[in-house]
Amino acid sequence: MARLDYLLGNFVSWQLLVSSECQSWSHFLVKGRAMPAVMLAAMSVLLFAFAAMTLWWTMHAWRTPETLAATRFAAPDGTHDLTFSLLVPARHEEEVLEHTVARLMTATHTDLEILIIVGHDDPGTAAVAEKIAATDPARIRVITDTNVPKNKPKALNTALPHCRGAVVGVFDAEDQVHPDLLAHVDSAFRATGADVVQGGVQLINFHSSWFSLHNCLEYFFWFRSRLHLHARKGFIPLGGNTVFVRTEVLRAAGGWDGTCLAEDCDLGVRLSCVGAKVVVAYESAIVTKEETPDTLMSLLKQRTRWNQGFLQVLRKRDWKRLPTMRQRMLARYTLTGPFVQAFSAVAIPIGLYIGLVMDVPVNVALLTFTPVVPMIATLMFQIVGLRDFGQQYGLRIRALHYARLVLGAFPYALVLSLAAVRAVWREWTGKNNWELTKHVGAHLPQGGEPVLEGAAA
Repeated sequence: MARLDYLLGNFVSWQLLVSSECQSWSHFLVKGRAMPAVMLAAMSVLLFAFAAMTLWWTMHAWRTPETLAATRFAAPDGTHDLTFSLLVPARHEEEVLEHTVARLMTATHTDLEILIIVGHDDPGTAAVAEKIAATDPARIRVITDTNVPKNKPKALNTALPHCRGAVVGVFDAEDQVHPDLLAHVDSAFRATGADVVQGGVQLINFHSSWFSLHNCLEYFFWFRSRLHLHARKGFIPLGGNTVFVRTEVLRAAGGWDGTCLAEDCDLGVRLSCVGAKVVVAYESAIVTKEETPDTLMSLLKQRTRWNQGFLQVLRKRDWKRLPTMRQRMLARYTLTGPFVQAFSAVAIPIGLYIGLVMDVPVNVALLTFTPVVPMIATLMFQIVGLRDFGQQYGLRIRALHYARLVLGAFPYALVLSLAAVRAVWREWTGKNNWELTKHVGAHLPQGGEPVLEGAAA
């Protein structure tokens, strides 16, 4: 009898709740204010889905021990069969260029040539490049890019006809490259039959600013995990450097798109469409180390360029030639990411306005909190990832850094969203000039670095 009273009581309570909600919705319909609530609910569901999917893909490498182990380079077999042409485009980067080439020349795999690409209107960088080339003219050459206007893909295409190696590799002028990297890449090509090998890139100066820590973790998760998922699925937006492509495959693809602001992503999409085999490997001991943008405005412009490049690739529609529906859906989701980020920048203040100014049904108000769940989960995952990042690179992670991670999470997300809005606006208005990211060498050790013989003379 007591149980019956309990069930009847709950039934009556449920009826009252439903009646209350129905009256609430009827109130909105009568008042003509249902649309804002519907919009708020739809925005919440969309943001939740995007955040949850992104988190799931970011965690790819850590799902099982076997998955994590498969992301690493296999030990090289000691055989050096391939020859490499390493392209180093440099523009107004006199301060860091010599260090990068000096590191490349310490490679344990010696069958290589280095092509430094400089602009005809950049005499400062050209002078440094010529001085470097004079130290080993048999293996270091300077290629002059006469294109106007200038950008990275045009510079790379200028050098492509001059490549003599079986594999073309791309590095940025500020890269700190490990001497054993080419040996691992050579072995990976031969062991897997790959057309492309994408190595790891890691921003390392996490202590430089409040946003540099977040930037470093982004690279850590992208190259450590997310790119491996894309390679496995057969659709991959390649990284901008530490990427190696068989020369014949690259030439057959027509090189890089000289009009695209994300030439690396575009090349990956086009190679994916023709079924090229891409192998991604990440080994913390031999990653290419880079620096974060030195100012917040530089970060904003860099992210704007990348986002706009993704939108350009989306608009080109090459991805529609991917053989399977799953690959095309993955491509569409990935390339429309800037739209979603831009949408979040607009949706969040709208949602706050509706929630604070207007009355909404209880279930809608509760629904607005759903995007917070994957966001909190992402933050927890980043906290664990920061600890792993410190262990992988022998960096001392202190309480201050964890505090920066937590307190800076929302401001950093806001910066990325603003960059996406700016990218959408630039693409809409037809502005596609290349905004160069300045490099100051914040990631470089202060002493004990290699110097090219004769370069200091």
